[in-house]
Amino acid sequence: MKNKPFSLEFLGQEKHLLLPNVTSIILTQNLYDILFQYVISEEKEEQLKLFINMLETHIKSKSRAPFSVPLSDLEFLDEGLQELRLLNWMEVPVSVFRVSLPEDASEEDYENTFDLLKEIFTFNRKVNTSDIYIYPQNLTVF
Repeated sequence: MKNKPFSLEFLGQEKHLLLPNVTSIILTQNLYDILFQYVISEEKEEQLKLFINMLETHIKSKSRAPFSVPLSDLEFLDEGLQELRLLNWMEVPVSVFRVSLPEDASEEDYENTFDLLKEIFTFNRKVNTSDIYIYPQNLTVF
């Protein structure tokens, strides 16, 4: 199958908090229990549940890319951010790129392009977008 031409547009860098190299789904429940003490409103509890759900989904996917979240998306945790750092979560610079294909490209064309890119470098897709997070080559958490 032939891939359509595509381009990558550099959008910038973000600071992310990166999950240490673990594979146990038990981590998710423990993390929820630890972080729940820092959640003092229903809105923050919903944000925590979304974060935990993203983590569970990532672990179940068995992706070879790391799990990370923009630091700005975790500000609701307040002191809980320090707790994550104590649990060996690392702060790393992540490059954000947008994948662009011709206007007539199908969803299958996008999937084929993402499959090709997986063979070239380590990245995660930003949910519901054509943006990707590309991780530094020198990470030792894989």
